[in-house]
Amino acid sequence: MWTRILLIALGSLVVIGAGLYTWTRISPGQIHTEIEIDATPDEVWEVLTDLDDYPAWNPFIVSAEGAVEVGERLVNELLMSHGNSTMTIKPTITVADPGREFRWLGRFVVPGIIDGEHYFVLEPTPDGGTRMIHGEKFTGILVPFAGSALDVTDNFVAMNEALKARVEGTH
Repeated sequence: MWTRILLIALGSLVVIGAGLYTWTRISPGQIHTEIEIDATPDEVWEVLTDLDDYPAWNPFIVSAEGAVEVGERLVNELLMSHGNSTMTIKPTITVADPGREFRWLGRFVVPGIIDGEHYFVLEPTPDGGTRMIHGEKFTGILVPFAGSALDVTDNFVAMNEALKARVEGTH
């Protein structure tokens, strides 16, 4: 009798978890920001991928270590919204296309709980500058319950503005 109840309960959890995961794959949580930078995509790429220099200019990812190559793991220390706590993530680089796109995938604990695909897309503008699209897509069974904990849009905007100032001040 108890075995049957336990199996029904476990089966229900699996079905609910699979449903939540599927839902976030269809409709992920998203952050989308853009900024225009008065520099070429290659110049933006040079600053964006100079991870050793992040502490000098980046107000969000205050420390980053690793090689900018597909398959490599980074160690990123993030300063959270109010500047009173940090979080370390260890994402894996999925795209490193110089002057075009930089993308990584971070996971909370194990795959499928909360997965964050962070991206920077660099597009040339007609005037010789760059439009940087910076965002993240969140999927996983806990995403619907995470709410405002995943809304770091202000941090992305601050990073974008700091990157713009850094790039435009160096060329």
